[in-house]
Amino acid sequence: MQVRAVGERLGLDASVRGRLEPLRAKTTKLANRGWLRKRPDGRFSARL
Repeated sequence: MQVRAVGERLGLDASVRGRLEPLRAKTTKLANRGWLRKRPDGRFSARL
């Protein structure tokens, strides 16, 4: 999923870039910890 889609599902205002940057940082941290997989195109997926 793209961070924008995750933000929309969470009810964040996805039209403002500054609202998504904290979410992008959190998803990147989860990817670094092994909870998510960060794909080369910048999207995230569940680690299976």
